[in-house]
Amino acid sequence: MVNTHHHLDQTLTRNLPQAQNINLFPWLRAHYEIWARRTPEASRTSTLVGLAELAMSGCTTVFDHSYVFQNGCRVDDQIAAAAEIGVRFHACRGSMSLGESRGGLPPDSCVEDEDFILEDSARVIRQYHDADRGAMTRVVLGPCSPFSVSAGLLRDSAKLAREYGVALHTHLCETYDEERYTLDSYRLRPVAWMETSGWLGPDVWFAHAIHVSDDEISQFAASGTGVAHCPCSNMRLASGIAPVKKYMDAGVKVGIGVDGSASNDSSNMLAETRQAMLLARLKMGLLPPEGPQTVLSTSDPLRAAEWMTARQALELATRGGAAVLGRDDIGQLAPGMCADFFSLDLHTVEFAGALADPVAAVLFCQPQRARYTVINGRVVVDGGAITTVDMAPVIAEHNKFSLAHAHG
Repeated sequence: MVNTHHHLDQTLTRNLPQAQNINLFPWLRAHYEIWARRTPEASRTSTLVGLAELAMSGCTTVFDHSYVFQNGCRVDDQIAAAAEIGVRFHACRGSMSLGESRGGLPPDSCVEDEDFILEDSARVIRQYHDADRGAMTRVVLGPCSPFSVSAGLLRDSAKLAREYGVALHTHLCETYDEERYTLDSYRLRPVAWMETSGWLGPDVWFAHAIHVSDDEISQFAASGTGVAHCPCSNMRLASGIAPVKKYMDAGVKVGIGVDGSASNDSSNMLAETRQAMLLARLKMGLLPPEGPQTVLSTSDPLRAAEWMTARQALELATRGGAAVLGRDDIGQLAPGMCADFFSLDLHTVEFAGALADPVAAVLFCQPQRARYTVINGRVVVDGGAITTVDMAPVIAEHNKFSLAHAHG
């Protein structure tokens, strides 16, 4: 399984009381300065905690979008922790440069100088990016969002990424607040705004992509632009339901992202994939029937193709995620692929009675902890527990850092 969007440092602020019942913009304002206070040591524990949770849910490849770098923190912290635990890792040298004084959302104390961002981005690529088949570490450039970076940084990041042959990622079309921001600031909808900066193409994918038109979906498909679908986060923040089935029908690359952890509070890929299946069904059930029907029936045989099946959802979480990340060496069990896989014990109370279709049971029934997770031929989870790192002291240290950062 391949996770296409996450913020591992946010495991430090899971379940923050003041941010439990608000939507994206106030939620971000409640978190920015807390995230800026984290230390490199806290980044290590937060990354290990998130990656451990993902590996125990069957995830073998993780993309992480870090974009707040203050107090001595660098993306190197996450890269080192991923190597320590043994998870295949796509690290994002994210960025924010547009503070409140210049019309952006984040406080000025949480943004970086743009020249430094670009210099450090090039450093990280040169130091860590591995373009070879089977690579355990790759680098992505990820200016955070249309409301936290300048047009210049978007353009320069795209140019730099293409010079080095690395991918591009950002949040887009997540809320109506963002749409209002780009319309007010640039007189363009978010997708059109990103297009002016060179941000459509097979090396680009967007997180969320909820509020899009049919024409914009066609643009994604024609350009090869991908989408990371993050259903739990979108529900927690009341952002909306992404048109995943429309994306699939149009040929848009779609993967699953657990997002958060402070906007999901869980890093469980099986649970996220189950939620993607269920939410797509709800989205379909909210649509009016086509033609002269007077009663909405989602069981009508004519609408059967609109249902998200368990196998389709699992494909998004595996092959779909691999395609979004631009990889042809992971995401499936086949000759020549990397030795990444996980196993589940189906002989449990939760799966009892469901074995007529064990593949679908993985999502229709309660998601289980992986019995084994193997990454690049190395056993990372054995008997449901992490084998590469002693997690007990990491959890204790992480909780200490979390409380200290949350309460300042």
